[in-house]
Amino acid sequence: MAKKVVATLKQPGGAKYAKVVKAIKNENGSYSYREEMVMEGNVKEALAK
Repeated sequence: MAKKVVATLKQPGGAKYAKVVKAIKNENGSYSYREEMVMEGNVKEALAK
């Protein structure tokens, strides 16, 4: 099913998405990472959160 989703995202005229990976610092000083799929126009908004 994942291949089918990727194939539909690459079709011409479809919405373009970007994968955003954010590093979040925990209370004890270590980092964890959060991944999101956002539309290309909303990347700056997703990083500002």
